[in-house]
Amino acid sequence: MDHHGSLRHLLPAACPARTALAVTLGLACGAPAAAADGAAGAAGTATELDRIVVTATRQPDDALLVPAAVDVVDAADLHRARPALGLSGPLQRVPGVVARERQNQAQGLQVSIRGFGARSTFGIRGVRLYSDGIPATMPDGQGQVSHFMLESAGRIEVLRGPFSALYGNSSGGVISVFSADPPDTPQFSAGLDAGSDGLRRATLSWHAPWSGDRDGGILVDGVRVDDDGFRDHGASRQVTGQAVLKGGFGDGGRYRVLLDSHDLRADDPQGLTAAQLRGDRRAASAGALEFDTRKTVRQDQAGVHLEHPLSARHALELTAFGGTRETTQMLSIPVFVQADPRQGGGAIALDREYGGADLRWRWTTQLLGRPFSLVAGAEYGVSDERRRGYENFIGDRHGVFGALRRDEDNRVSGRDAYAQADWQPAGRWRINLGVRHSLVRFASDDRYVTADNPDDSGRLRYSRSSPVAGVLFRATPTVSVYANAGGGFETPTFSELAYRRDGAGGLNGLRAARSRNREVGVRGRSAGVDYSAALFDSRTRGEVVVVANEGGRSVYANAGTTRRRGAEFSVSGALSPRWHYAGAYTFLDARHASDFSPCAAAGCDAAPLVEAGDRIPGLSRHAAWAELRWAAGSATDVVLDGRFSGRVYVADDSAESAPAYAVFSLAAERRFDAFGLQWRGYARIDNLFDRDYVGSVIVNDGNGRYYEPAPGRGWTVGLRARKAFD
Repeated sequence: MDHHGSLRHLLPAACPARTALAVTLGLACGAPAAAADGAAGAAGTATELDRIVVTATRQPDDALLVPAAVDVVDAADLHRARPALGLSGPLQRVPGVVARERQNQAQGLQVSIRGFGARSTFGIRGVRLYSDGIPATMPDGQGQVSHFMLESAGRIEVLRGPFSALYGNSSGGVISVFSADPPDTPQFSAGLDAGSDGLRRATLSWHAPWSGDRDGGILVDGVRVDDDGFRDHGASRQVTGQAVLKGGFGDGGRYRVLLDSHDLRADDPQGLTAAQLRGDRRAASAGALEFDTRKTVRQDQAGVHLEHPLSARHALELTAFGGTRETTQMLSIPVFVQADPRQGGGAIALDREYGGADLRWRWTTQLLGRPFSLVAGAEYGVSDERRRGYENFIGDRHGVFGALRRDEDNRVSGRDAYAQADWQPAGRWRINLGVRHSLVRFASDDRYVTADNPDDSGRLRYSRSSPVAGVLFRATPTVSVYANAGGGFETPTFSELAYRRDGAGGLNGLRAARSRNREVGVRGRSAGVDYSAALFDSRTRGEVVVVANEGGRSVYANAGTTRRRGAEFSVSGALSPRWHYAGAYTFLDARHASDFSPCAAAGCDAAPLVEAGDRIPGLSRHAAWAELRWAAGSATDVVLDGRFSGRVYVADDSAESAPAYAVFSLAAERRFDAFGLQWRGYARIDNLFDRDYVGSVIVNDGNGRYYEPAPGRGWTVGLRARKAFD
């Protein structure tokens, strides 16, 4: 696999346009007249890369060529009758993916794929993230989506299953967001949104082609969101800006430059206990109010992607990026807990500088007279951070930065080499083989050493090769059957290594998780109906799991063996020219396959036992989504959608759970021209029947504050205006 989210690639002009993920999976042009070696081939049927087409167009046959579970959410589904507020909305339509809004911008979105990543209480782990080909996941596997600019997104591509291992340190899958192509004429647009609980959102955009005959253009977008929050002490303010420059250079070269900036200030209401949930669902925890729990983030990033053909058969690609992220966070660690001289404090200041580069080579030729391609490359990434911990009190004042309690320099680096081959041994068959070797190093240098707090410096090293193999059979021109298998590799993140159950500093020595994954699937199209189905099975040894969540601080340990198996289905089509439907369903059976004592692993006194067969908390057994859209006219859409989630256990003992729920939303959009502008207005009602439900949970919270309630019935309205300049 062109492994890491540079999901567009050079295609011969004779080949059909494909999704970026199809090309990412290493698929060469499968035309029977592919070039043969030798002078005759070069002069006759050789693929001429100087006539390349750089494309992001999704064709109906794209998915039929990929031996893996791939879904694309296009621009229409991203923006129809809803504001592009976040990933949770569009990802609902992808089976196997769970994206939960937490009503807490200080903690961010919860995203999991096939159950991987569900336990994360901060950021996204177990899933690789990319924005216009630039990684949003650090070498340790910790990712962020807060800076993703969906306002100008053209599509979201999601890869699930074994082939995600070729993207590096992850287990569940890959999510990539791509901006739209520049328009043919300059366009300026502005928008305003308003909604329940004090939501205010303003957007400005300038999208334009380059002047003259130059190919490509520029996309500049800015968004400000202010929100009072559904819950008490849940207000937030976010400002995000992004510029994307695209074009060509030299003889067939392409470039893409991404610049983005994100600024966040958010209060943290924390979770509620079951008793609090039955009382005031909007309440914040007592600790959140006492310590004014909150987070600030400032992130600036730049990245570039270059691709250039070297000859008719060879091409090079380079991706490079760098950025800074400054974070402060106030936790609700009680004052008496910080009396321990080894305790790291209840306030965090984290300054991070990160960057990386990826260089890959692509070769297209023939093997035994059949189309063959090989992709090989190397990637390097590094993240340097200065982590400081402070007391969250000064005298009787709580929620302030007090005395220094922790000061360390941390570095995580990743060095990877990868290769992937794709071969079409016969007209209906494809074979895809790949391997990636990863080496991840952690280093922590303690700068806070006292007589009562010894040196907690440490070094950890993780190394693993992850092979994958897939085969696809084109049963008919519109139906494909595939199977794949592979190994996965997931290191702990620095956040997971940062804390011990005993409150001491230093790295906690977690092992890397190793998984074996298998998948079979079918996808096709019949009578205007697109459908897909997949069965999967994943077994993981040493999975990193939460053993305690207290005051916003999470402690982790390695479990024994865990198993996830399930089924995914999706379907979309038209009932008539005016009525369209889509749906997705996921069945997930996620359990511990061996006994595990989380408290013993963390070094505490009691020894509760998680037994083989117990369910993994934070995951629902059933999840479904469906949409019915009525085109009331050429410029009017009405959309009814609903989603269902099964019961979610909140702790390893399975004593408490968030109940199952089903909620519905209704939206309408109208497009019209007036005053020389193109307008788009919409109105949306969420949770149509005002259902009380829990939108997300905090697994194994030490104070029993597991539940993060979702809002009742709410509304959003918005208006966009666009001016095109000839």
